Amino acid sequence: MRKIKLKIEYDGTNYHGWQIQKNANSVQETIEKAIYKLLGDKTGIVGCSRTDVGVHAYGQVAHFVTDSSIPGEKFSYAINNLLPEDIVIKHSEEVQEDFHSRYSAKGKKYRYLIYNEAHASAIMRNRTYHVRPELDFENMKRAARYFTGQHDFAAFQATGGQVRSTVREIFSIELLRKEDNLISIEVSGSGFLYNMVRIIAGTLVYVGMGKIEADEIPDIIESADRTRAGKTAPAEGLYLMEIYY
Repeated sequence: MRKIKLKIEYDGTNYHGWQIQKNANSVQETIEKAIYKLLGDKTGIVGCSRTDVGVHAYGQVAHFVTDSSIPGEKFSYAINNLLPEDIVIKHSEEVQEDFHSRYSAKGKKYRYLIYNEAHASAIMRNRTYHVRPELDFENMKRAARYFTGQHDFAAFQATGGQVRSTVREIFSIELLRKEDNLISIEVSGSGFLYNMVRIIAGTLVYVGMGKIEADEIPDIIESADRTRAGKTAPAEGLYLMEIYY
């Protein structure tokens, strides 16, 4: 048997998240069906990150096991011929037997996009979080620096998260003001709690609105109190960018 690694890009708008769901279309199920058409085997794929409904990805990673003789690098071409246009296998390769898309990961990088404009965007409506009031970008940048390092991020975990520890390390967080009134938040870390990046984004929006002071962030982290952080920003602004191995 051989193990094949996939790097996957997808627009999550039309899917009920990555993971297979009952009576709902998911990215994982769509790819598994394509592999079944290709190989004739009901092969399960294992993804690194269980992205939520509406979340997008440039760098999701998954693996599957097969006895097919197709060269590893050719799987991307073969599977893409059987996928809808909003899911693309960007790269495929054969990897060592001990590789695991989830458990071998050393960290992840996410991007969150905010469309800061009085009027919503027809084109970006499923790809950004629309915020009408003008945000104080410099204050948001000042607040962001407090998130770096290793902390207990219990205040930034949504209800429903099931983990042994809420301690995580953020390697870096960078805010960029882009063209067309876009604000990008890029966060890299060892791992993330349930909705953690979306809550960080929502908290930084509150800072930009003046609802939370930038210097309050350390106290909010220390409090481990979810009610003190900002709201969970919408899923459509979130992108899984890269998995580190």
